[in-house]
Amino acid sequence: MADITNDLIYELLKKMQMDLSNLKFEISSMKSELGNIRSTMIVIQQDINNIYATLARHETRLDRIENRLELRELAEAQARFEPHP
Repeated sequence: MADITNDLIYELLKKMQMDLSNLKFEISSMKSELGNIRSTMIVIQQDINNIYATLARHETRLDRIENRLELRELAEAQARFEPHP
């Protein structure tokens, strides 16, 4: 069996320290990417909310237009039955 010396332990600890350093860097990068994804999702949600608000405004306008058209159609239908001088 190989003798376990201080040099061997030292080299092993240096390698473990480098691996941990790389792992910390990767975790830091992943946190940054997750933050960017979260920001993008918030922007997308705001865009969707704006689209819903716009659709609601258009729906309200269309309802008003439909109501006006129905009133006009009723008046035109009534005018057909009224005597004209």
